[in-house]
Amino acid sequence: MKKTILLILFVGAMSFQPSFAQKKSPALPEFQIKKSETEAHMRFLAADELMGRRTGESGNFVAARYVAEQFRKLGLSPVTSNAGSNTVSYFQNVPFEKMGASAAGEIIADAEIMKAGEAWLLMNGGETNLKAPIIYASFGLEDAAKSWDDYKGLDVKGKIVLVESGTPEAQTPTEIFATSNEKRKLAASKGAIGIIELFNAPVPWNIVLRAFGGEKLALSQGDAAATPSIPHAWVNGKEAKYARALRAVKEVEFKTTGRKMQLINSYNVAGLIQGSDPKLKDEYVLLTAHYDHVGVGRQGGQPYTAEDSIFNGARDNAFGTVALLTAAEALSKNPPKRSVLIVALTGEEVGLLGSKYYAANPLLPLNKCIFNLNSDGAGYNDTTIVAVMGLDRTGARAEIETASKAFGLGVFADPSPEQGLFDRSDNVSFAREGIPAPTFTPGFREFNGDIMKNYHQVSDNPETINFNYLLKFSQAYTYTARLIADRKVAPQWSAGDKYEPAAKKLYGK
Repeated sequence: MKKTILLILFVGAMSFQPSFAQKKSPALPEFQIKKSETEAHMRFLAADELMGRRTGESGNFVAARYVAEQFRKLGLSPVTSNAGSNTVSYFQNVPFEKMGASAAGEIIADAEIMKAGEAWLLMNGGETNLKAPIIYASFGLEDAAKSWDDYKGLDVKGKIVLVESGTPEAQTPTEIFATSNEKRKLAASKGAIGIIELFNAPVPWNIVLRAFGGEKLALSQGDAAATPSIPHAWVNGKEAKYARALRAVKEVEFKTTGRKMQLINSYNVAGLIQGSDPKLKDEYVLLTAHYDHVGVGRQGGQPYTAEDSIFNGARDNAFGTVALLTAAEALSKNPPKRSVLIVALTGEEVGLLGSKYYAANPLLPLNKCIFNLNSDGAGYNDTTIVAVMGLDRTGARAEIETASKAFGLGVFADPSPEQGLFDRSDNVSFAREGIPAPTFTPGFREFNGDIMKNYHQVSDNPETINFNYLLKFSQAYTYTARLIADRKVAPQWSAGDKYEPAAKKLYGK
């Protein structure tokens, strides 16, 4: 009798197991990946010969070609149409404007003489020598939905506009960066001949100068004639004497030698695996990781020596790119029910630009994308876990934990919340569109010295990688993608999440 009861309980318990638990099988291709495969990918992508994979430079192109040829070898379908032909490609062209290093110049407000590179930084514009009226326009924004109308009653034609950084709601670096170009375009459209922005983010000014004073990339704006370019300066708004002087005067002199502009291209690399289910294959899971890094020497922005000046970017983000290639291999051999679109992204290190471009120019309809699983990282110091930004926000905790456990890894949710890491990688470009989009990251619990000693440092090279951990991480990422693609019901944002309204708009529910 006891045996009968135990058998009934056992059968009953098994019937309540999640459906994806039944698919945990060593027969799946991701369980067969060899360390030598993931190690070879890493050693190529983070090799010295690729010179730090900086966006728009030859090492970046070589990395893109490597990813594309791996896709070709594995039989992924290209999905990018080439303009003017009937052929398709693995490359999505991403056009950039490359701006030279910061220029010399002065902004003069009566007796206050502000030197470029000290008090202010030129963000846009060529050689300029202006002496013109200056007019204050609050935050320099218009948004009817938020009752922002900062140009109401103002005539700025032929004048220089003075604005605050950020928005009335936020002075975070993210908001300042996101709105700065918009302010310049709006001022130019209203006839302004220059714009001065009082930078007030909680970021040390010397870091701002270092981060934005060098060579700078931005997405190309297309027809420049449609929106005239005007000089745009960020002034250290936390230095009270500068802000006070600019607000007090009626006229300023704005002189600069300008920043040289050059048009260049880089590429997102995309390949499609068709789903196996006749109905569900019209939906897809989007897998992303950025393959670019910061280059060599002064480009890297951190100390280097003559013996080692190459910022190889093994952890950031050859690691995530290897996970993408592992997913491409395993999922192409045994496709899940939904389709899987794999996109290696360029331009993350210069402002998430590759993902921003893709989100604005998707290769497949975004409303058919049920989930984005992004992989990115600054480094790791715990090889027993993966860290996931957005684990409890994006509806797939069970799949992530199951897949990680299958390879002996735990899951740690949202390390270092003070860093705002969810909104600092490519996943946020898709989250803003409404797609649930966590970032699957090598293991760490906090941003501490162990992480920072390799983050954007010349020491971040393949010789320092734990290749056993790289294999497990890549396998767990791949298995997670499979489990999500096989779900009966698509994951959803947690109720009340700030991206939930965008999801309702995207999916119509």
